[in-house]
Amino acid sequence: MSTPDNEVFPFKIIPSDSETQKAIARDFAGYPNGLASFNHWGFKLSATFSAGEIEDLYNYPTKPGDVWVVTPPKCGTTWTQEMVWLIANDLDYDGAKTTLSERWHFLDLNALTDKDILAQLAPVRRMEDISQQPNNSSHRAQPSFVKTHLPLSMINPRVLDVCKVVYVARNPKDVCISFFHHCRLLTHVDFLGDLQMFVKYFMEGRMVATPVMEHMIEAWNMRHHPNICFIFYEDMKRDLQSEIRRVAKFLGKSFSCEQVDELAEHLHFDNFKNNSYVNREEGKASGFFYADRGDFIRKGKTGDWKNHFTPEMSAKFDRWMAEKLKGTDLLFTMELEKQH
Repeated sequence: MSTPDNEVFPFKIIPSDSETQKAIARDFAGYPNGLASFNHWGFKLSATFSAGEIEDLYNYPTKPGDVWVVTPPKCGTTWTQEMVWLIANDLDYDGAKTTLSERWHFLDLNALTDKDILAQLAPVRRMEDISQQPNNSSHRAQPSFVKTHLPLSMINPRVLDVCKVVYVARNPKDVCISFFHHCRLLTHVDFLGDLQMFVKYFMEGRMVATPVMEHMIEAWNMRHHPNICFIFYEDMKRDLQSEIRRVAKFLGKSFSCEQVDELAEHLHFDNFKNNSYVNREEGKASGFFYADRGDFIRKGKTGDWKNHFTPEMSAKFDRWMAEKLKGTDLLFTMELEKQH
């Protein structure tokens, strides 16, 4: 709760209307209590997350040298975390032989989860909750690494004053497809509908961790802040070495061409997907993921939406994107000529 040294969370929590709550509970088995809006453009978190808890997240301790990765879900978050951690830690590949949850604090993990479902998953979540408390392990002490899907408006302004923030955006069509598979994979989300229904929820911003477009536009408008490095997933796919160099410069690091190539090889999708420290295969054994609904790290492609959207869905989505992007100069790469 608030203390004289804390910032007051600047938004009111607004529960979804009763019809939306019923629909969410019906179509997302992981949200029996529905969702609520937590900022001025309606960012959704579990309705079981309280005002006191969100204020605690808003006042998460920061110090100079901390590094944050901020991104909507399914924008290459895990890929970026591994890249950023290795750059900040001078390519310590031995140190990277620990899970990301041991190296990064997932700030809003519990805010994204219904408390009743969380209680059912308590034995499963013990290893996940390691990441919920800052500790003094060698990989976190100096600096700390924080991952969040919260938008910048819901992060304490002190973060931008003293920390480095790497923000990752991705074209919304691929985000939607990847998020659809993700929400079917996670047992604590458990989306029960089809893709057409999911796309409707996504565009209307009525599901957890949405709206996505407002999330990215807000960050895009802050991209010139000296402590923000705004990158696109598609640019990482197109020329990973260049993005490595850009992030390294942002974090005050410099590497040789050989070192950059070595990191790019480490991050190559085939190697990354088979990296047991990042691919979270343990989630299936623990019941955190459904065993028969794909993998946490899936395809890593740009333009995969073309394999899922019907022409009608694509046209409707395009109109929605155009309306959302009015008045901005934010542009997305919808597919690449060559996949790397």
